[in-house]
Amino acid sequence: MAAGARPRHARTAAAVRAGGAVLAAAGLVLGGLAAPSATAVTAVTAVTAVTGSAPSAASTDYQAEDAVLAQAKAATNHSGYTGTGFVDYTNTTGSAVEFTVSATAAGSAALAFRYANAGAANRPMDIAVNGKVVAAAVTFPPTADWDTWAEKTVGVDLAAGANRIRATATTADGGPNLDRLRVGAAADTTPPSRPGAPSCSAVGPNGLTLGWGAATDNVGVTAYDLYEHGNKLAEAPGTATSQQLTGLSPATTYNLTVIARDGAGNASPASVAVDCTTTASTDPPPSPPGTPTVSAVTATGATLTWGAATDDKGVVAYEIRSGSAVVKTVTGTPPAATAVVTGLACDAPFTLSVVARDTAGNYSAPSGAVSFTTGACQADGGVPGSPTSFSTGWTVPWGIGWLPDGSSALVTERDSFKVFRLTTGGTRTAVGTVPNAVTTDGEGGLLGIVVDPHWSANHYVYLMHTAAEGNRIVRMTYDGSTLGGYKVLLQGIRKNRYHNGGRLAFGPDGYLYASTGDAQTSSLAQDRNSLNGKILRLTTDGKAAPGNPFGNYVYSYGHRNPQGLAFDRNGRLWEAEFGDSKRDELNLVKPGANYGWPTCEGPCSVAGMTNPKASWPVDEASPSGIAIVRNVVYMAALRGERMWRIPIDGNTENVGTPTSYYVGAYGRLRTVSKVPGADRLWLTTTNADNKGGAADGADRIFSISIG
Repeated sequence: MAAGARPRHARTAAAVRAGGAVLAAAGLVLGGLAAPSATAVTAVTAVTAVTGSAPSAASTDYQAEDAVLAQAKAATNHSGYTGTGFVDYTNTTGSAVEFTVSATAAGSAALAFRYANAGAANRPMDIAVNGKVVAAAVTFPPTADWDTWAEKTVGVDLAAGANRIRATATTADGGPNLDRLRVGAAADTTPPSRPGAPSCSAVGPNGLTLGWGAATDNVGVTAYDLYEHGNKLAEAPGTATSQQLTGLSPATTYNLTVIARDGAGNASPASVAVDCTTTASTDPPPSPPGTPTVSAVTATGATLTWGAATDDKGVVAYEIRSGSAVVKTVTGTPPAATAVVTGLACDAPFTLSVVARDTAGNYSAPSGAVSFTTGACQADGGVPGSPTSFSTGWTVPWGIGWLPDGSSALVTERDSFKVFRLTTGGTRTAVGTVPNAVTTDGEGGLLGIVVDPHWSANHYVYLMHTAAEGNRIVRMTYDGSTLGGYKVLLQGIRKNRYHNGGRLAFGPDGYLYASTGDAQTSSLAQDRNSLNGKILRLTTDGKAAPGNPFGNYVYSYGHRNPQGLAFDRNGRLWEAEFGDSKRDELNLVKPGANYGWPTCEGPCSVAGMTNPKASWPVDEASPSGIAIVRNVVYMAALRGERMWRIPIDGNTENVGTPTSYYVGAYGRLRTVSKVPGADRLWLTTTNADNKGGAADGADRIFSISIG
C-alpha cells in the first residue's frame, strides 16, 4: 500500500529528537559517517507493516546535506527544500552522496529520493547498498525548475544493522539537486486475490444486483471495480460483496467481471465472467419514427429529417443507424427530429434508418430506411475503394507483419496462438504456434507481430503475447517455412482480461515500438516506472532504446489501451487508443508526453497532458489498428463497425475532417495494414471474438485499393 493510504499518527519533532528509543522501536536507527543534525528526521509516520518487510514500520527522513559528499556540496540557493539545505552535485561522472541507516532485521525497504532537476537533461544515478549497485542508471528526469521537487522511489533489500546507501551520478551532467532520502517500508506490490465467481440477482429491465466472492489482500481490499467487457460500469467499497447496477437497457445481455483493488492501486486478475440478461420492460417502447427524408447531400454528409416518435413517458434520444452500427445520436428533451450527419465517405451509397429510445431504455422498431449517395470525392491522398474478400476461414486475425518480398505477410490468430503466412493472392500456410501463449478470455492472447527490417540477414520475427505471468515481447526466427526458436526480450508487462495493448511497429530509427494497456489498473498509466499504459521503445535485443526520455523503456505514457501504431512520411508516430465510456482517441505521439489517462479521456484542459488530434464517441469507433497511405491515417473500428479515414494536414501536426467507410457492412474491424510498395490496404474482421459472437472461422481479410 502507498503510505498515503495508511493510517497516520503524527509525532512531534521533539519526540523524535528525544533519543533513539522512538526510532529503535520503529526498527530504524539514525546513523552515518556524518552525524545527523537535529533536523535530520522531520517526521516519523506509523504505517501498517507489510508482511516480510523487516526493516521498519515507519518512514525516516535523512537530509542530504548531512550525508557524506563526494564531488558535491551543500547549498541553499534554491527554495522548497527541507532541513537546512540540499546537495548540489558537481557536473561530473562519479559525483555521489552516501547515507547510512540501520535496520533491526534484514528485509525490504523503499528508498525515496527527493530531488530537483532543471533543464532538459536526465541525470541518472546508480543506487548502491553496501557497495553493490542494486539499481543501475535510475532516471532522475527534469522537473519544471530548480525550485520544483519530485521523488524517485527505489525498492531495495537492507541487511540487519548498518547499511550504506550511495547515489552516484553516471553521466557527465552529474546528479540532480538532492534534498533528502526517505527510508520506509517497502511499497505494497502484492495484488489482491481474484474475486470469487460473480452471480446476478434481483434482475429487472434496467438493473440487477451483482454479487461475488470476497478477495483477500496482504494489507486489505479497498474497492471492487465492476466491468462489462473492458468498460468500467461501477465501483463498490472493499467491504462489499454485492452492488446494484442501474441504468441498464432492457432485454440486454451484459458480460460482467469483478476486479479487486487495494490502497496501493494494485488490481487483482478479473474474476470469471458471468452473462446476465435484463428482463424485458413492461413499459411500452416508443413508436417507430417516421421514415426519414434526406436533403443537402454533400461529399461527406447529409441532412436527415424524420417523423417524431411518441412514448408514454417521453423520447430521450434518436439513433441514426446503418444496419446495427450507430452513425449519430441525437439527444434532448425531447430530441430534435432532424440532424446533420457528417463524416460519411464520399461518392458512396448509404442506407440509414432511425430508432427512438425512451427514459426506460427501450428502443423502438426502426423507421423506414432512406438511401442516398454522397457527392463526388475531392479528397487529397486518395480514397479507399470497395473491399475484396480474398482470404476467409479466420478466427480473430490480430497482427500483420509484412515480409520483405512485399507480397506476403505473417498473420497471427489471437486465440489459437497460431501464425500463418498469407500471400496477396490469398494462399494461407501455417508456419507455427507461439509457445507459452495463453488467453485471458478477453483481449489477451497472441497479439502483434512485426518482421525485422533486416529479416533476409537474420530471419528475426517479433511478437507480443500474453503468458502465465503477464504480457511478453519475444523474438523468434522464421526460415521461410517454419517459425522456431523463442527468446523473451521483455516481460513484466502486467496483464488482465482486457487492456493488454499489443501492437508492434519498427520506427524509421530502427527501434521496436510496442503498445501496452493499463491492465485494468488505471493508476499504472501515470507511473513512468511501470511498463503498462505506455508506448515502449526498445532495441532488437530487448534493452531500453538509447535516448528514451526517462532512461527506461517508456517512450510516452498516460495511455489506457493503445492498439494502433503507424509512422507517417515525416517519421512521426501516430497511435489509436480505446476510451472507456466517452471518447476514443487518435494521438500524435511525442517522446516523454503524457496522454492523460485516467485524468483525461479525449480532449481536456489539464496542464501537462497532451490532447488527441481527433476523438470519437466510443460507439462510433473503439479503434484497434491503424495504417498510413499517402499522408492519410486509416483506422479500423470494432464497436463502430467501420473504417475511418483521417487526412493529415500536409506536414503540420493537424488532421482534417474524419470520414467513415463500410459502416455496418462487415462487422467488427480489427487491423488495417498498408501493403508495402502499393497504395493498398489489408483489413481484417474480428467478429469471432467474444464481443462479436460469430462462429470460429467466420472472420475475413479484405484487400482495398486506394484510388
